[in-house]
Amino acid sequence: MQINKQSDKLQIASIVIISLAIILILVFQTILNLTPPIDRDALIHHLAIPKLWLKHGGFYEIKWAGFSYFPMNIDLLYLIPLYFNKDFAAKFIHMAFGLGTAYLIFHYLKKRISFIAGLLGVLIFLSTPIVFRLSTEVYVDLGLIFFTTASVLAFIRYQDGGFQEFRWLFISAFCMGLALGTKYNALIIWFFLTLAIVFIHSRQTNHQSKSIGCGLVFFIVSLLVFSPWLIKNYILTGNPLYPLLGGIFKISSAISEEGTRSIVYGNTYLGIFQTREAWYGEGFWETLLIPVRYFYQGQDGNSQYFDGVLNPLLILLAPLAFLRKSLVADKLFFSFFIVFVLSMSLFLDQTRIRYILPAIPLLVILAVIGFTNIQTWSLNKSKLVQNILSFFLIFIFALSIAYNALYAKKYYQKIDPIKYLSNQESKDDFIARHVASYPAVKYINDQTEQDAKIRLILLADRGYYLDRTYESSRGVNIIFQFVAKSSDCEAFQDYILSTGYSHFLMRQDLFLQVLRINYPPETERQLLQCMDQTMEIVYSKNMHTIYAIRKHP
Repeated sequence: MQINKQSDKLQIASIVIISLAIILILVFQTILNLTPPIDRDALIHHLAIPKLWLKHGGFYEIKWAGFSYFPMNIDLLYLIPLYFNKDFAAKFIHMAFGLGTAYLIFHYLKKRISFIAGLLGVLIFLSTPIVFRLSTEVYVDLGLIFFTTASVLAFIRYQDGGFQEFRWLFISAFCMGLALGTKYNALIIWFFLTLAIVFIHSRQTNHQSKSIGCGLVFFIVSLLVFSPWLIKNYILTGNPLYPLLGGIFKISSAISEEGTRSIVYGNTYLGIFQTREAWYGEGFWETLLIPVRYFYQGQDGNSQYFDGVLNPLLILLAPLAFLRKSLVADKLFFSFFIVFVLSMSLFLDQTRIRYILPAIPLLVILAVIGFTNIQTWSLNKSKLVQNILSFFLIFIFALSIAYNALYAKKYYQKIDPIKYLSNQESKDDFIARHVASYPAVKYINDQTEQDAKIRLILLADRGYYLDRTYESSRGVNIIFQFVAKSSDCEAFQDYILSTGYSHFLMRQDLFLQVLRINYPPETERQLLQCMDQTMEIVYSKNMHTIYAIRKHP
């Protein structure tokens, strides 16, 4: 009786401690989410495109922005806060998908293991560095993992019911369609789940025709939910998956025939082994081990180290889920899914931790099962062994959470939201502190005519805060065009005027770097001379320079 009371007290204490930790995470995320958007892809895409739609009065084709052809289920939701001029609320929308995924993890673990295991899964997931960061940014990745996790777990529910409750197959397919309409990365998961459904159904029922039928239902329902974006792109470009598979669907723009075509965009692509060696000096084995390196080498803002941070505990505890024979079917399915997603990341154009996020909720589930397996295994051992294992488990868990907490602290200090929230810092100053181009953008908003037309050069398309008409492109082709026209300054002047732009906003240091890498000094001098005759510098700060086109040079 005394043992049961002690066990109950321990469980209550565990629930209280884990719940308080989860609440603390949500408090810090809420504080961060009350600040203006400053994250890269929000300024490029996820807020910038919806803002252009609102400014235009509805959807329209933005030909210069290839990313505007991506599926945008989540971005459509961001139209609501933008309409009411509350763009920070878009962060809460993205955060809500993270909370939804945490609930799915909780529900599965509570049903399969225990209430505490469910809470533990929520804490591990929400505190994982990449999830914590994304919960404070206007991206779409948390929406993607919510829909993919819901699709996987709905299929598990369909399997649990002996494949009799058709609604769960439909829900799984519907969620998969929403995932496809959120981000193209879901395509590989769609492929995996379609085949997995056929295989698992066939193996457990021995009805091949019904199994193929289930796979077709899943595929077709998902496709129908995804189809509006495919139809739109087909009408606009002739390629339903534009800008993917450019080598298959012939788009009007020319594409180099040299090299190997990218599996994603259809343009020239060396392949990950050659690319990693050329860019970062990494050998074959270093590159091959990237799926493991994700978990201990990740760094925010560093493309070599996958632009994100995970926790090594996930990959260390997950294999321990197989210490016990319970839930074997689920664990095998989750493991194959995780291995598939991690492996396929090697075939994408870029290696980013965000691109493997659909595997993280299932890794969390396996990690929690592994954690509880050790705990359960110790119950049949001596008191000494139990105490040692209990200490070990507490130490490992505390170390893991401390790792996540340290990341959260550093991230919070980097953003430093209190100055803004306490009115010690204006909105403009807050944004300028984090976005180097913002002072130049503000100058354009304040000092140019309403009908000004701006061309962004080497700004990575960050145009969200611009209140003028603008166009952009990430490549350096416009610089090459400048050089091609600069042999004659009068021809250069005619070319610049023919573009219709009133101003150029460019990263001056990168502009000069491109010239010096690709052209001799005399070519650079000739171009700068023509630019000086045709346009004038009206503002320059943080290496961001604004050129105003002279009406009559």
